[in-house]
Amino acid sequence: MNTRAHELGSKVVYQVYVRSFCDSDGDGIGDLRGITSKLDYLRQLGIDVLWITPFFVSPQNDNGYDVADYRAIEPLFGTMTDFEELAHEARARGIELMLDMVFNHTSTQHEWFQRALAGDKHYQAYYKFVDAAPDATADNPGEPPTNWESKFGGNAWEYVPSLNKWYLHLFHVTQADLDWDNPEVREQMADILRFWQGKGVSCFRFDVVNLISKPDGWPSDETDGKHFYSDGPHIHEYLQDMVHLGGIDGHFTVGEMSATSLESCVRYTNPANHELAMVFNFHHLKVDYLGGDKWELMEPDICELRRLFRTWQEGMAAGGGWNSLFWSNHDQPRPNSRFGDTERFWYESSTLLPTATHLMRGTPYIFQGEELGQTISDFTSIDQYRDVETHNYYRIIQERGHSAQEAFEIVHARSRDDGRTPMAWDDSPTAGFTAGTPWIGINANHVRINAATEMADPRSVWAYYQQLIALRKAEPVVSEGDVRFVEGLESTPVIAYWRELDDAPAGKARRMLVQCNFSGQEVPALKAEGGELLVGNREAWDAATLAPYEARAICWR
Repeated sequence: MNTRAHELGSKVVYQVYVRSFCDSDGDGIGDLRGITSKLDYLRQLGIDVLWITPFFVSPQNDNGYDVADYRAIEPLFGTMTDFEELAHEARARGIELMLDMVFNHTSTQHEWFQRALAGDKHYQAYYKFVDAAPDATADNPGEPPTNWESKFGGNAWEYVPSLNKWYLHLFHVTQADLDWDNPEVREQMADILRFWQGKGVSCFRFDVVNLISKPDGWPSDETDGKHFYSDGPHIHEYLQDMVHLGGIDGHFTVGEMSATSLESCVRYTNPANHELAMVFNFHHLKVDYLGGDKWELMEPDICELRRLFRTWQEGMAAGGGWNSLFWSNHDQPRPNSRFGDTERFWYESSTLLPTATHLMRGTPYIFQGEELGQTISDFTSIDQYRDVETHNYYRIIQERGHSAQEAFEIVHARSRDDGRTPMAWDDSPTAGFTAGTPWIGINANHVRINAATEMADPRSVWAYYQQLIALRKAEPVVSEGDVRFVEGLESTPVIAYWRELDDAPAGKARRMLVQCNFSGQEVPALKAEGGELLVGNREAWDAATLAPYEARAICWR
């Protein structure tokens, strides 16, 4: 048995976007006690690790990813006592907690940054401050240190007149980048990890962690700058430092990697390097970006999707690395609306996607509501959106020459808020999410797409996810097997691959063929003579054809 593959490959992670999951006090915002109240639901689904988005003290300019105090609970979400109860109750159900650590930047409201603004040079060294020209003024600050673009639009530097300095913010202007070249910053981050381990936390997710090492000299070119600071010059050294000092070597950890490479991710996750257990990469979620631009629309390129899955699955395996398997998170629109057809084939689209990834080599992640088949938002006005990135790009897209209607259509397809609408627990007016007014709108289709309805239906999306999770735990070929993609499918909408485990225990599958039809048309199926159906999203299936959005796995024992 491959011990590492078994430990990582047999687990399934569930992500909670805390403000949209369950509201316990009627203020319209999800909270920690709301999560605790749903632990039995998660245990019944079968998950092992619960990833909770940031609930630390924050001005909420980026919904908690702008942290003002890493060791305290934002009152919107509860108290430290609430968290301790959540940790205790999760542990009692065999569920590990994963906290979301935002270590690339802090809120400008953080004490460290406020002391830096007050002129404290010790804390100025915690951030990426650069001197402005001697004659710079608030009205005429001159050119910023680089032409790098913020991920949220506009230049990534902000001028501070009182200091005559610029500070770097790769994200929102209120999210100042930390200076990881300063060893004291690295020790502070490690101390935060030790603090939460003392509260019973054993797993950690690191937000945009491959951006923490910036280059010397502040280079610019005609690009947006991301190639200068993604997988930066000291990234592996700094990760190893954090892991060692924070006492998390060998723990269940995942790093969110922005604009990364396969080679870097193999290195991040090869256990010999003592960095991370696994990574998120997002290349497969850009196959519907026209010209590589998130804010220009096109139909998903399934040929490119297949190529990327193959490259990362086979490449990570060859290098001893480990993948996270996911379609969705708090930063992505709902995938069934994006890669499927939820008008004509809602059930098939909602079950095709997890079949494709849950049976791959790696660790699957489920974003809240994905297991119900929740769809993209039904918003009709920009005023219904709350996300700062969405509002910024609604303006920028129009500045590029699109009409207001075209800009709305683009942000409606791409907005992070399209995945942040509240969890649908039942068919009541507020979907069982809150007794008050929800902080963001609830989809009208929650009257049929909700947990109460689906848990009572043996052929629901929820039941299908439950089956996939159980299958990963029951069949070592899924958690530990080798992966090999089927060749010669370039002219088809089919993504297919083999999983193989020669030394599978008696009675367990030794080989498995997974094939998924990413189209609304019937297509020929691959031959699978002598195999048995392990899982599939059609009650009646034809060995010779794949129906629209059909997915199936055939095994040989």
